[in-house]
Amino acid sequence: MSDKQVVNLKPDRNPMDELLREDRLPHIWCSGCGIGVALTCFIKALQKSGLDLDKVAVVSGIGCTGRVAGYVKLDSFHTTHGRAIPFATGLKLANPELKVVVFSGDGDLIAIGGNHLIHAARRNVDMTIICVNNFNYGMTGGQAGPTTPAGAITSTSVYGCFEHPFNIPYLAAASGAVYVARWTALHVRRLEKSILEALHKSGFSFVEVISPCPTLYGRWNKQRTGLAQMQYYHDKGVIRHGLDPKEVDIGLHGEIVEGVFVDIEKPTFLDFCSAALAKNAETGGS
Repeated sequence: MSDKQVVNLKPDRNPMDELLREDRLPHIWCSGCGIGVALTCFIKALQKSGLDLDKVAVVSGIGCTGRVAGYVKLDSFHTTHGRAIPFATGLKLANPELKVVVFSGDGDLIAIGGNHLIHAARRNVDMTIICVNNFNYGMTGGQAGPTTPAGAITSTSVYGCFEHPFNIPYLAAASGAVYVARWTALHVRRLEKSILEALHKSGFSFVEVISPCPTLYGRWNKQRTGLAQMQYYHDKGVIRHGLDPKEVDIGLHGEIVEGVFVDIEKPTFLDFCSAALAKNAETGGS
């Protein structure tokens, strides 16, 4: 090789590197897990959003998905189990200029954090929720959770789950969310577009991401690999925008209805607060 030939020993950086904490990598997620896909879609949506990244805060709770907050190179907070939404609410009220994103799992947001979810949606607090749903408590042993389909095998339901699961989009919509969507980890372009729409939405926006968990949930339910679960999403995924969220339940091995189910406008919690303060100032507090 001549002296004039130049060898590039350092490969080109990935466009997402600017938003990832390389010192925290490699990540802890299992092979075939869909959380990394959801994170990729989130980062791409952020890069297209035009938002001031110095004013974006990411909050998560406990669980596999909760580790997202530690991997993104943004102001981020890894909070206690089930308390991501009240923490995020405090951030938003203290600094209304922030774009607050809660990125956590079904166990964290829908089980122990469920009460916080419904009341933040009821108040229409301006934040974006990304809920990765893998149908079980993946970090702590694959126990049945509030979204585990009836009949599914888990470490705590070895004869099949005997409980009806939450229909998450219906729960979010009934609680007052202004934007509600669901996509699988297979439909990455649609998921990215939906997260982008949610980020631009004023009010409580909610995106559910159906994600593979081959290590625990999949291997007990005839989907032993991440690829097998992706094939299931391909075969059973049905897009029906605008469908009433009460119609989008997921049964064991049943179809997965995807799409944007709710996209409405209404005053946020801070809008009401500002209006009340202005009225109080006009009337002199009477």
